Amino acid sequence: MSHVDHIAGHTYHGRKGAIANAFRYSVDFVLLDAEARITGPRLFSRNAANLTSLQDSDHGGPPGKGRGAAWAREVLQAHQIRAGGPLMLLAQPRMLGHVFNPVSFWLAHDEGGGLRAVIAEVTNTFGDRHSYLCAKDDGTPIGPQDRLTARKIFHVSPFQDIAGGYVFRFDIRDDRIGIWIDFSEGEEGLIATLTGPRKRLSTAGILRAALRRPLGSRRVLGLIHWQALKLWLKGASYRPRPEPPGPDVSR
Repeated sequence: MSHVDHIAGHTYHGRKGAIANAFRYSVDFVLLDAEARITGPRLFSRNAANLTSLQDSDHGGPPGKGRGAAWAREVLQAHQIRAGGPLMLLAQPRMLGHVFNPVSFWLAHDEGGGLRAVIAEVTNTFGDRHSYLCAKDDGTPIGPQDRLTARKIFHVSPFQDIAGGYVFRFDIRDDRIGIWIDFSEGEEGLIATLTGPRKRLSTAGILRAALRRPLGSRRVLGLIHWQALKLWLKGASYRPRPEPPGPDVSR
């Protein structure tokens, strides 16, 4: 049996370049072993309906048709990542059946607990998904000081080109989560962060989140569109959605 952790954290997005924009919102994530039987509070379920839940079909493949941990293991094997330890999933849970994760993270560990790889699973508001595999070239564990890079090939914001690249940094602790993503393309760019304390998920924590953020991921989706409207009003150029990339994972 394995328990579920709750990250009642904050996400910050800061746009760099000629048209600046920044925001900081509170957000709720859960972290669990994607391959273990889960014990959690009554208001949380795995692969079943509840006030909050996490469904395998929401991750590891197209949205709503995911294969969960089996997909992530196949990705790790295909890229020769040695991570025979716990495979954790960090994601926003469903709230009353609805979910939208702009980005969730598969955290792959070795037998000694070292973080060997992270699969950043990115979903845009058009229903497309692409994942970036982050791992060190020498195969050693990822530490808080490490910067891992990936070339951007997936359309996320209609106000940014598909160009440039990402720099990822991960600080995963027993009591706290910290993730930083720095996107740059010429003089334009974006800094996105997710930080917050890590505690065992409880009924009280679920109820507090439901009262403070009652719409769950519907609120997240609404805030994304609100920020897009602000950028449009500031004069940002709109780019139409291109076809998504062929491979569903890049490194």
